[in-house]
Amino acid sequence: MAATGGRTDACDQSDADGIGTPVPGVDNQRYPLGEPGSERWRAAVSAARADLAADGCTVLRGFIRSDLIETLRTEGVALAPHAYYAVERVNAYNIPLDTELPAGHPGRMVLERGNAFVARDLIPAEALVHRLYTHPRFQQFIADCFGLDTLHEYTDPLAGLCLNVVAPGMSHPWHFDTNEFTVSMLTQEPESGGTFEYCPNIRSRTAENFDDVHAVLRDEGDQLVRKLELRPGDLQLFQGRFSLHRVAPVGGAVQRHSVIFAYSDIPGVIGTAERSRQLFGRVTSEHLAAAAVRGDGLLD
Repeated sequence: MAATGGRTDACDQSDADGIGTPVPGVDNQRYPLGEPGSERWRAAVSAARADLAADGCTVLRGFIRSDLIETLRTEGVALAPHAYYAVERVNAYNIPLDTELPAGHPGRMVLERGNAFVARDLIPAEALVHRLYTHPRFQQFIADCFGLDTLHEYTDPLAGLCLNVVAPGMSHPWHFDTNEFTVSMLTQEPESGGTFEYCPNIRSRTAENFDDVHAVLRDEGDQLVRKLELRPGDLQLFQGRFSLHRVAPVGGAVQRHSVIFAYSDIPGVIGTAERSRQLFGRVTSEHLAAAAVRGDGLLD
């Protein structure tokens, strides 16, 4: 599929990692990715770090140039029909439903997942989101925001970069992410609903806090839940490994589209075969050959 929508000359500049060279699609006036280490860069990073430390989440409003929002949307619309559509019965940990768990464990609660994903191998390299995902200075900026020396692209050949499609009447139910650092961007907002809801740091590397998770899943933990309204072109940085989150049911007649840029602070992260089957309807040889690589001992 060829990338759709018009692009300005600035967006079509070389992606060379030269200082001062605009990063494709980014509003470099607001977010100086062409000036790594500059005062403006440090100010943007500092603001993001403060939000992440306090809330496990930050939103960089208007990250994509306003004249490219329609390009962002039309590329997503063109990709959406390639998503794997299947309503699945899952749990918040995306582990097999027949996993032996004690009575009262939140992993025993069955949820219905109706969202769909377009896998990375179906997203063309010339697409704006793919160019952004692989750009060294975008990766450097994200790493700085998370306080890391470097980030690694998600090794998973399907889940490294994907489009999340939530059709009207569907939702992406409560879950935790496999990778610790989640970077996403709304590309098309629905007519109604589709609110991003999350429970900041409801668990940690060493504590699952099953009681709190169970309360949220039973709709008894409203005090733990925050709601976030997003707009196309907003960049969201999120610690989804530790914060239970969902996309509420979508209303109206327009799908909700968002791109997920998956990175990790350790190399070699590949999702489990079970999760790949759930999300993409297929498993690659990489999934079958690789042991799950995680930076913690949490239930997935």
